[in-house]
Amino acid sequence: MSGARKVEVLFPEELIAERVTTLAAEIAAAKPKDLLVVAILKGSFMFAADLLRAMHRAGLEPHVEFFHLSSYREGTVSSGTVKILRDIESAVKDRDVVLIDDILESGRTLAFAKDLLVARGARRVLVCTLLEKRGKREVPIAADFVGFVCPDDFVVGYGMDVAHSYRELPYIGHVVTEADRP
Repeated sequence: MSGARKVEVLFPEELIAERVTTLAAEIAAAKPKDLLVVAILKGSFMFAADLLRAMHRAGLEPHVEFFHLSSYREGTVSSGTVKILRDIESAVKDRDVVLIDDILESGRTLAFAKDLLVARGARRVLVCTLLEKRGKREVPIAADFVGFVCPDDFVVGYGMDVAHSYRELPYIGHVVTEADRP
């Protein structure tokens, strides 16, 4: 991206906090047994932390693990290949797993992770994603819990980045460059 960058807010911090509380209540209503939460790094780290605290307030006591999977690397378009950069350590056999990711777009990363957990013997794998881009699906997967339906913009903030920038923003927005402006 060249030129000056500005981030326009799509989902403000307060709205995200409200939705995270609702998602935790929805997950609790699913009555998970021997719950393991698996967050996909790096993009979901803020969402996962807030959701875990909200799950505690909703009466759940999950164990927590992290997958570090990647299909993007430095770019803004999925490479099409999912790689395990760091695997989880806990056994999933006969457990309910809530798989958390920042965004469901092509579906490759979440489908890969879900299939892997099912193959390892998880009793049930529920998918919770903060954002969903419905027109971008390339593999058949649906989220059980969705924070927001997202426009077809490249989004940043609240843990999501472009080339390692903008993760620290407390809201979700999209980057607008001078070239994008009329």
